[in-house]
Amino acid sequence: MTDHVTASYVIETSLPLERAAEVLAGEQSTGTFVRVERESGAVRARFAAQVESLEEIPMTDASALPGSVGDPALRRRALLRLRFPLDNFGPSIPNLQAAVAGNLFEIKELAAIKLVDLDLPVAFAERYGGPRFGVAGTRTLVGREQGAMIGTIVKPSIGLSPEQLAEVVDELARAGVDFIKDDELQGNGPSAPLAARVAAVMPVLKRHADRTGRMPMYAFNITDDIHLLEQNHDLVVSAGGTCVMVCINMVGLAGLAHVNRFARVPIHGHRAMFGAISRSDQLGFSFRAWQKLARLSGADHLHTNGISNKFYESDAQVLDAIAAVRTPLDGIGATVPVLSSGQWGGLAHATYRAVGTTDLLVLAGGGIHGHPGGAAEGVASMRDAWASAERGESVDQALAASPALRRATELFGPPRD
Repeated sequence: MTDHVTASYVIETSLPLERAAEVLAGEQSTGTFVRVERESGAVRARFAAQVESLEEIPMTDASALPGSVGDPALRRRALLRLRFPLDNFGPSIPNLQAAVAGNLFEIKELAAIKLVDLDLPVAFAERYGGPRFGVAGTRTLVGREQGAMIGTIVKPSIGLSPEQLAEVVDELARAGVDFIKDDELQGNGPSAPLAARVAAVMPVLKRHADRTGRMPMYAFNITDDIHLLEQNHDLVVSAGGTCVMVCINMVGLAGLAHVNRFARVPIHGHRAMFGAISRSDQLGFSFRAWQKLARLSGADHLHTNGISNKFYESDAQVLDAIAAVRTPLDGIGATVPVLSSGQWGGLAHATYRAVGTTDLLVLAGGGIHGHPGGAAEGVASMRDAWASAERGESVDQALAASPALRRATELFGPPRD
């Protein structure tokens, strides 16, 4: 059994690379700014982080982080792999984070540092368990055993009364959508509290299930103070709900793991605020590292963004994120990648060609609600486009066969082929 964690970083420094790596390894394990009496050779041998590899890579032209020291003309960049003994923190994600992503971001000897990957021993999977439902469980609950799962976000994001929300949900359910979710901005505010939304939405979904034998999944946002998460979850489940949404960075990975211990429905993991720890190439976490911890903590669905999105990520970054979520982690089930942000039917063919799977939850907010023919045609345009892509047809063939997709191009422009 592996008895260590390997953390990979991209660092920049004006110090010799080897010296900067030693400072980092010491600060995050047995060392401090000066050698102390009880930091014996035996202690260091058992508990010190070890430099596994250090490979110089090309510099960028970005400025150094505030407070960094050294001559800027001497700055160099490297990929550093540090090996941390598991004995230092055990299979505990909060304490792992303290080691691999704690004070190191503040070390002045480093002009840049980003955690880009983690190799974790199976002890973490044994403790945390990962998602309870994942791809297979989600497909069963939404009644979509094949093809991309098509979903949407309630729009406008906030401001609808519970009664208006019920009308939107009814329209979407009749259009054949697989999945609907609260926007991350819609929590438990006084204008549309969680209990009122559940009371308004669930009868609509149940009536639809009675008519068709299939009930769309609705992800109610239960994000709240930690002591309220279980009662929020139970409120949804007792009303017949089949999904809860947690904004992971708002409750923390420990909060997500807490929900996973009692969850009886899939957990839709929203990554809101992730840009604060990832957008800079010089600081924070890469998605590839962070998603491993989110999946271990129990995210059945995890947002990755989609190609041609409205946010900062390039297509290459998005595709790497989707691939990362689909890469197996020892001992846990498969999490569903959630594509969102600026998605519409005209992106289906390019996305499918790039990822090669329909084990995806594809969310279109404006791409459905903003469709020139209304939400029903928005759902149809998404469904038609993804089915065409899966059949191996061209974009032109999809347009010829789908009036709803053709109408979508009136607003969103030409599809990507």
